[in-house]
Amino acid sequence: MMRTLVFGDIHGGLKALIQLLDRVEIDENDRLIFLGDYVDGWSESRQVIDFLMELSQKKECVFIRGNHDVWCHEWLKNNDINDIWFLHGGKSTIESYHNIDSFEKEKHLHFFENMQDYFVDEDNNLFIHAGFSSMHGPEKEHYTTNFSWDRTLWEMALTMDKRIQKDSLSYPKRLLLYNEIYIGHTPTLHYNIEVPMQGCNVWNIDTGAGFYGKLTCIDVESKEFWQSDVVQNFYPNEKGRNK
Repeated sequence: MMRTLVFGDIHGGLKALIQLLDRVEIDENDRLIFLGDYVDGWSESRQVIDFLMELSQKKECVFIRGNHDVWCHEWLKNNDINDIWFLHGGKSTIESYHNIDSFEKEKHLHFFENMQDYFVDEDNNLFIHAGFSSMHGPEKEHYTTNFSWDRTLWEMALTMDKRIQKDSLSYPKRLLLYNEIYIGHTPTLHYNIEVPMQGCNVWNIDTGAGFYGKLTCIDVESKEFWQSDVVQNFYPNEKGRNK
């Protein structure tokens, strides 16, 4: 039986990703969906991309584009260093790419260019890095930057009155478009929670791997989840995205 396994934001933590994959015990039938932000934080951003490219040759993988991936892609393509990006993990990513040759750089550019803004599976589950604002779904989104930046979807789902039923006229139309929605982008650590969070039919899988949290994977059907050790433990002499 195929499992659909969803992974939260990695932020350069390759060692945590390897440990997590070992704990999940993936097999040949599993589909792996990564919610974006592969880079920026710990010191192995380039190595994470190398690992994921190799993994995709062996397993069915879906790679969603995160806001940090957009920044990194722009730098790789145009050598354009966004000042905000540099201060929020970009510096460690640039250092990880030191001495990359032109052939490897082209492979990485191809990988970034082929990431998806969002993915909808056969059960009408949506996988997206951050969210969307259109009442008609992401395919009708006017501002595509919302895919990797928007937090209003999550904030709405998290704070909605649980007494409001799906058949109510007050139920948010965005949430009715999909069976379930899986996101990253907003660390659950912001709410002092270290495990995946649910608001209505929205699941947040970003458990703060880029900061002092863990990297998480969840099984869409069973809701069983696995976590790495605290990612900072793998990089004791680094700060990641912590200030």
